[in-house]
Amino acid sequence: MGILTWIILGLVVGALAKLLMPGDDPGGIFITILLGIAGAFLGGMIGTTLGIGSVTGFNMLSILLAIVGAIILLVLYRVIRRPHRG
Repeated sequence: MGILTWIILGLVVGALAKLLMPGDDPGGIFITILLGIAGAFLGGMIGTTLGIGSVTGFNMLSILLAIVGAIILLVLYRVIRRPHRG
């Protein structure tokens, strides 16, 4: 896929991940897009490693793998960005 396709897929996936895991994250749409793009890469790596498939374009398997990757990254981002209490 070309870079523009990755960005568009990242935007879509980031928005879907944000809908599935709503919250007040700093960084807004910029962070959402970055997490979506990185999530697409991560989802592709996970799918390839498990033999499920990879992110190869706009199809349901690619979008599901990318969403899983984006959710994993969103959870990690929230854990890292969580303010320390105490």
